[in-house]
Order: sequence, then C-alpha cells, then structure tokens
Amino acid sequence: MPTTYHVPVLLKESIDGLNLQSDSICVDVTFGGGGHSREILSRLGGGGHLYSFDQDQDAMDNIQNDDRFTFVHSNFRYLRNFMHYYEVELVDAILADLGVSSHHFDDETRGFSFRFTDGELDMRMNQKAGKTAADVLNTYVVDRLADVFYLYGELKRARQIAAAVVKRRQEEPYRTIKDFLDTLEQFTGKGKEKKILAQAFQALRIEVNEEMETLREMLSQSLEVLRSGGRISVITYHSLEDRLVKNFFKTGNFEGKVDKDFYGNVSTPFRLVNNRVIVPSPEEEERNPRSRSAKLRVAEKI
Repeated sequence: MPTTYHVPVLLKESIDGLNLQSDSICVDVTFGGGGHSREILSRLGGGGHLYSFDQDQDAMDNIQNDDRFTFVHSNFRYLRNFMHYYEVELVDAILADLGVSSHHFDDETRGFSFRFTDGELDMRMNQKAGKTAADVLNTYVVDRLADVFYLYGELKRARQIAAAVVKRRQEEPYRTIKDFLDTLEQFTGKGKEKKILAQAFQALRIEVNEEMETLREMLSQSLEVLRSGGRISVITYHSLEDRLVKNFFKTGNFEGKVDKDFYGNVSTPFRLVNNRVIVPSPEEEERNPRSRSAKLRVAEKI
C-alpha cells in the first residue's frame, strides 16, 4: 500500500467526533488512501462494520483486508442506494473528507495540478465516466463558463476569462494544462499567479466532478441513513463546501433558512456537536500543508 497516497487531515478530531462504539455501523464516503477508514476500524469491535465509498479506481489499491470492511466502488451521491443494497437500515456514523487527495495533485496524468504543464486537462475523479476539464473549456458557452469561474472559483474577472477561453478554442481546442495556463497568463497579476491559478483549477474540478451537487445529495441522504443519535463528521476545504455543510447542520436546508416551531425553537434535524468550527493545530499545518484550509464540522441527528 502506498504510504504517500494521502495524509489524513484532522484524523483524531474527525473520528473522535463520531463517538464510535465497538458495534457501530459506519460509512466513510471518501475512502481515498484509507487513513480515516483504518482509524475507524481500529476503534470497532467484532460486531462493528465499515462501508467505504470511492469512485476512483486508484483508491482500490488501498482496500483493507478486514471482514468488518466493505469497499463500495461508487460516488457517494448513491449513499442511500448502496445502504439499501447491503440491507443496512440505519448507520451510526458517517465521515466525509471532501478534499482532493495529495495523490491526485501529485499525479501528472490526472490534470488536477497546474505544476505539470504537459498533462492532459482531465480532472475526473472517476476516469471512466463524464466530461473532462478539456470538454468543459471546449464546449461551454461564454455565460456558462463565466458562471463556473465565478461561482466555483470566485474569480473576479470570470467573464473576461470565459471570453478569452472561447476566443482561444476557436483557433485550437484545449488539450493540455499548458493550453489553459497560456490563456490565464494575462489575468494573473504579479504576486497573485498561484492564487488565480488555484481558483481557476478549483472551479474546473468542481464542475467536472459535479462536487456541489453530489455534496447536497449525500447530505440530504444522510438524514435517511443516520439513526437518531448518529453522528456525521465533515471536513471541508473551501468556503463553498463549508457554507453548505454549516447551513445544513444548523437549519436542515442549504440556504440557511431558519424555521421555528410554535415556541420559537429552531426546527432542525441536527444538534451541533462542535458549536465552533474545528481547524488543524499549528503542528498539523506544519506537518501537512494541505490541512491549512481544512474545517471540521460535526453534528448529531436528533
């Protein structure tokens, strides 16, 4: 098993938050390198079980050899369907680490990092399905591209970038990372190059993998899958994800709309376990730079 596939973020804090018992039935919806799953298994007894989801073929190299473990080779947007398939009525704990693994950023063939200029613009978590980043750049109309860059990358010059993409592809279609970097060059001011590139690549990755839609679907299904008193731990890495999770845990909806009962109590399906967001310690940030933007929220189903 590759030890450098991925260093788990907020490992102790996220698993502690699940309040596991020896016979807990758990789901890790983002298996990746298996770090969080291994920690969950270490806390389960013979009567417990862990179901771990991952749509990436590469993650299968990290599968645990344990009778208490079931690997689900699928997107976590199908959480409810697979729990029905395995005849699991309710689970005690759900863990989601929403970040892209260091394995993906370090693999020049996957297209996630702007460090590898010769790599193809792919960015698919599931390489056997869906559109690639090149497909997005080569086919989306200006308005739709501008929305992607603005909503998912929070780029101030989203419309100008979208227009530049359309103009460039009329001469030659996008294929490599360098093709996209050449277009972005005119929009990266001195000293802000990495920030702009990171935002643009994030936007494309979110669009390619439908990350916001799948997150909404998984969170909504958690209400049906979690038993009363069950816990859910979610680690986010950017404000778009964190806002969705925060709103959902506080109000039961993604808009953050507060509904109150006759007595003025907020109607929500969750109780917040950590009222304040949990962030990595300075020591963890030093050991694992990827953790610096991480935020952990934990909730218990009422």
